[in-house]
Amino acid sequence: MVDATSGIGTPGLARLAPLPRWLVLLQGIIALALGILLLAYPVGTLVVLIIFLGAYWLVNGIFVLASLFSDRSDLGWKLLVGILGILGGILLLVYPLYSTILIPTILAILIGVEGLLIGVVQLARGFGGAGWGAGILGIVSIIFGIILIANPFVAAIGLVVVFAILAIVGGILAIIFAIRMPG
Repeated sequence: MVDATSGIGTPGLARLAPLPRWLVLLQGIIALALGILLLAYPVGTLVVLIIFLGAYWLVNGIFVLASLFSDRSDLGWKLLVGILGILGGILLLVYPLYSTILIPTILAILIGVEGLLIGVVQLARGFGGAGWGAGILGIVSIIFGIILIANPFVAAIGLVVVFAILAIVGGILAIIFAIRMPG
């Protein structure tokens, strides 16, 4: 019997090969540069990222549809993903400025709705006997969810700053890890 989660019974998949040192260093440098650019030029950097995302969605949609010629399994899903990828990519490439405002704003709204849902669940857990901590976390999550939904554009700008800081920290950590890697 083959265990698909750990690769047991599959030759060569027992453990994943570690990434080469230069690749970890390159990832760290790119993440650090992207974080600095997002902090220094948030709108311009976001426009460029949206254009790359549109190109990726377009090319991926074309490849998914092209894969139907060689593999017809999951025909419906592949058609859906391919067509949506092509349409989404074209929309992002044709309207990059609108997309730059719309995508982070939608993401902020989704995070706000998730915060509301998590808050309600935590509040119910708090009243159900899980303790004051769960109830307080529920109230805080509901407050942040309402703030994100009430001001999605401001939240989207804050989201860009948070992503920039995370990219800078992640890039620095990746560079440090690459320097400390053996070999």
